[in-house]
Amino acid sequence: MNKDDSRGDSPQLNTCWSSLPSLRLPSHLRRFGGRGARGLCLATRSARRRILSEKGLPLRSKTSCCTDGPWRCRGQATIEAAVLLPSVMLLFAILLEPACLSYTRTIMRATACETARVAATDYDGDLDDCKGFALRRLAAVPEVPLFHVGGKADWQVGIERGEHEVKVAIRGHARPLPLMGVVASALGESDGEGVVLRVEVSEKVRPDWLGGSYESWQQIWG
Repeated sequence: MNKDDSRGDSPQLNTCWSSLPSLRLPSHLRRFGGRGARGLCLATRSARRRILSEKGLPLRSKTSCCTDGPWRCRGQATIEAAVLLPSVMLLFAILLEPACLSYTRTIMRATACETARVAATDYDGDLDDCKGFALRRLAAVPEVPLFHVGGKADWQVGIERGEHEVKVAIRGHARPLPLMGVVASALGESDGEGVVLRVEVSEKVRPDWLGGSYESWQQIWG
């Protein structure tokens, strides 16, 4: 690159621009190669070529007098951004999707554990209030396809209470992004609603060595 190419236009080219009295640019625009005069670019391109040919000066490869800046960048940053931006977004989506599913499963497992403890101390025989408690806890999961789909009606809460153990199972659906959806469907369970999320937790009502019933202990300590 010549020294004159590292700055705006060369002195010879500035002279060529100055030879057009009707199209002469202000000094602050000539210093940047006509960068700011977008309205004059198309009108002066053919005249500029003709003057350079008459004076025997070489024609430089130039996109336009508007886009060719003082450092001759030629839109390289735009091309790099067009390639880099989709790659960054794809990488972000690949990292974000497992985090969303992990958050949903964490809330489901915490809800199942708390519901099991609630059911272990519920002796009225009606577990519907325990299911309502679980649904209120599951409201912490955002109703976004990456986290959960189907709303409150999609959650399935199953509670089984035995003499010594309580089992809680929670089932829901999520709809990942297309790329991660294929991977999740291949590695896990899926149906027409999306990827199936399932959590099962079991809690002991009381230890095996503890005898008697709840009513008998009430009578002892009552």
